[in-house]
Amino acid sequence: MSGPQLNALERIVAYKRDEIDRAKQRRSAASLERICASLPPVRGFRQALTTGEGTRVIAEVKRASPSAGVIAEAIDPVAVARTYASAGAACISVLTDGPSFHGSLADLERVRAAVEVPLLRKDFLLDPYQLLEARASGADCALLIAEILPGAALPRMMREAEALGLETLVELYDPENLPRVLEAGATLVGVNNRDLRSFVVDLDHTLRIAPLVPPGVVLVSESGIRNGDDTARLRQRGIRAVLVGETLMRSSDIAATLRELVG
Repeated sequence: MSGPQLNALERIVAYKRDEIDRAKQRRSAASLERICASLPPVRGFRQALTTGEGTRVIAEVKRASPSAGVIAEAIDPVAVARTYASAGAACISVLTDGPSFHGSLADLERVRAAVEVPLLRKDFLLDPYQLLEARASGADCALLIAEILPGAALPRMMREAEALGLETLVELYDPENLPRVLEAGATLVGVNNRDLRSFVVDLDHTLRIAPLVPPGVVLVSESGIRNGDDTARLRQRGIRAVLVGETLMRSSDIAATLRELVG
């Protein structure tokens, strides 16, 4: 008899744990710690989202996704990142998951060597080892997803990131996770408008959660942002930071689309 079917997020977490085990066998945590110890301080990710005019865009390097399939397989991450930086991106997100998003840590390393703006490692981070990878590969900030870091796992990962000098963007979908995200000390909180279990997208999801976020916490709206009308609507409600991937990657003029989103 077969067991219950896993949703998309559960499938990703299952293969990610195997992936982490293999990575630890290839490269020790100690070797990554030595690299991290020699690195300069990170660039200010949160600061970049709270200064400047218009909407502050975290522009994402994204080849594919489980919901959309292949988006832009043949992209040059460096060329895309340079376009983002020159067109006004506040920060850049680099997807490093291979099986579902066709990304890699090599993409992050190449982008780090090419641009000066703060970088986010976007992946499904479950283990402090992945934070070492992120820092060693040039990330300034790491995405932590509340739905896959239950109980004490979230504050533990936040502490480990802080010890490495990494900032964290703590993402949630379920509103009931917001209190524990705030209790863990998150000051940079992302609301994913896409339910990673069903892939349903609703931009109003951010707008419903926004009133629950206290002053002093920077709120980032993620997914489902298509144009300048969407970012203007969010700005009217006080949300000045967004993460955008697919809209930019599908654009025939990335720079013009990014400038429209910034407003």
